[in-house]
Amino acid sequence: MVMAQSLFMDLHARHPKSFIAVAAPPWTAPLLARMPEVDLTIPANFSHGKMGLGARLDLARQLREYHFDRAIVLPGSIKSALAPWLARIPQRTGYRGEMRYRLINDIRPLDKQRLPLTVQRFVFLAGEARQQSTNDPPTWQSPRLVVDDESVSRSLDELGLKRPTTPLLALCPGAEFGPAKRWPSRHFAHLADLAHAAGFAVWLFGSDKDSDITRQIVEASDDACIDLAGHTNLGQAIELLSLADVVVSNDSGLVHVSAALKRPLVALYGSSSPGFTPPLSNDATILTLDLDCSPCFKRECPLGHFRCLEDLDPARVFKAVLNAIDNRPI
Repeated sequence: MVMAQSLFMDLHARHPKSFIAVAAPPWTAPLLARMPEVDLTIPANFSHGKMGLGARLDLARQLREYHFDRAIVLPGSIKSALAPWLARIPQRTGYRGEMRYRLINDIRPLDKQRLPLTVQRFVFLAGEARQQSTNDPPTWQSPRLVVDDESVSRSLDELGLKRPTTPLLALCPGAEFGPAKRWPSRHFAHLADLAHAAGFAVWLFGSDKDSDITRQIVEASDDACIDLAGHTNLGQAIELLSLADVVVSNDSGLVHVSAALKRPLVALYGSSSPGFTPPLSNDATILTLDLDCSPCFKRECPLGHFRCLEDLDPARVFKAVLNAIDNRPI
């Protein structure tokens, strides 16, 4: 969703008076609310892997009320193209896939070599097919989430926190995809200890699914962390991350949120590739060991050693943290 903001930005730049609505899962609403280009969020609550025809008919009825001129369908499935077709939106743009030729009437081939990045594939759909060059890949604006100070103060109050008076290091140790994307918890704990000894405040971020990992980090560190995993909603996490002087994150949703908040960022890559979904920020430092076996894009290490992240030394990561702060005025 964060990378999709680059598409919304492009559409708004091309059509400044346009009305842009996004139909998306309800949990993404806090992200969309912080994207100035988005005029309306329409909840699209579908069970993963199911057709959900009744819910798609309901969505189509909602879409029809707004008389949209165009729909851009980012997922490549047949079912994702149903609601815009049922809503009779005249122009329905999307990539070729799953034999949905009648549902998508502005169909584009996907050239993965020309468009290696996810953000390029999104932004490519903004223009009209006849206007698109076959040579250069599209440029894009980096996502930028807008957070106001009043909301930040309210979130701090709700969670019983005070604004840090020392540099704040935010750690995002989760990655829902699987263990092969997660830097070991003991490495995060070592990093927290190094940062705490250097005068940093350290806050841990994540969902309730990450609470076991963050608990391990707290237990292994010398009281160096405040554990917020599972205690914030997404909106609060966004607002509190905006306070960070530097963020260290696995390749997860929060790495992209941090990039869009323009926070100095150290992104850790193991089984995945920064050549496909990098954080879209000039303030991001990417650390990866580039082993012969990576990226494998597996949830679990197929060789059983997890060296792509196990061998990434906390001292190296802490050096990158210090460099991230030194290279940018806070």
